[in-house]
Amino acid sequence: MQVDHYVPVVSSAPSMEGEVAQIYVRERVSPLTTLRSVSLEGRVVVFVHGAGTPAEVAFDAPGASWMAYLARAGYDAFSMDMTGYGRSTRPHPMNDPCNLAAGQQQDLVPVLLPTTCEPSYAFASTTIESDWNDLDAVVDYVRRLRNVQRVHLVAWSLGGPRAGGYAARHPDKVESVVLLSPAYGRNRSATPPSRVPAPGAAMTKQSRADFDSLWDRQLGCDRQYEPRVREAVWRAMLASDPVGATWGTGVRRAPRVTTWGWSAEEVGRQTTPMLLLAPETDGQVSPERVVELYEDLGSERKVLVHIECASHNAMWETSRDKMFAASLEWLDDGMVEGVSAGEIRLTRD
Repeated sequence: MQVDHYVPVVSSAPSMEGEVAQIYVRERVSPLTTLRSVSLEGRVVVFVHGAGTPAEVAFDAPGASWMAYLARAGYDAFSMDMTGYGRSTRPHPMNDPCNLAAGQQQDLVPVLLPTTCEPSYAFASTTIESDWNDLDAVVDYVRRLRNVQRVHLVAWSLGGPRAGGYAARHPDKVESVVLLSPAYGRNRSATPPSRVPAPGAAMTKQSRADFDSLWDRQLGCDRQYEPRVREAVWRAMLASDPVGATWGTGVRRAPRVTTWGWSAEEVGRQTTPMLLLAPETDGQVSPERVVELYEDLGSERKVLVHIECASHNAMWETSRDKMFAASLEWLDDGMVEGVSAGEIRLTRD
């Protein structure tokens, strides 16, 4: 069963600060889960997306839904789109193609733009802090809705600093964290840059050609993905962005985010249990960065899972069922293949 929610939040995103944003939240749950459960404590999950793809596409793609997998196992699975993504409120500057970087504008000439143009808003649209603000509003909404004290967080890519940084700030609200290809950097500054928002493009875009090319560069095994799933993901991507779908041959827009925090020092202090998933052919977040996060993490309960024949898009690939099963075991028991602290490797049959 799918249920759509909208959570209002007073935005702290620089491009719409003080305005009310509506944050889109999708829920996947079996009706029997909510009808039969005396308490859902420990069985509520919030999915957090990365830098480009909204959560409804990342985690609930037709034929490759991580959310549906957990819902069938008795979890109440929610996903949220940050300000500027998917069906959530998009800051006004994102409606102006002139606010793309010049190189990305060029791809839209002359189909949408007669020539490249000067921006009307020349700064990043959002910040990691405004993302944490959005996430906190959603976590509190879900906690009230399901009458639980804590939720599990599952995140991908830039969702790593979003979910990991949030857990560091609100450990009382987070049961455990699952991170797929987390964008961790040991040298990331713990404090904001001198200029916030950062100057530059307000947003980025991805075309179908960009989408295919980026994925194809990360394929290291035969039959690593199914063409039908790739098609379904791209169709869902355009459906999540009706405005971007009209730009040229169709693009997916995303805000540019100023990031800081979730530094090595902060990670070292974290005690929240974490499952780290490192696809071995990932060409966007190096598996070595995930290893460094595992080494730096202060939690005594931490498991690093290396995934054979999987790219940055592991949740859409043929290895996904083993990865989904590992995440379920972690949520159920706090371990994977009997390991609650250590490294394992998932191999493809």
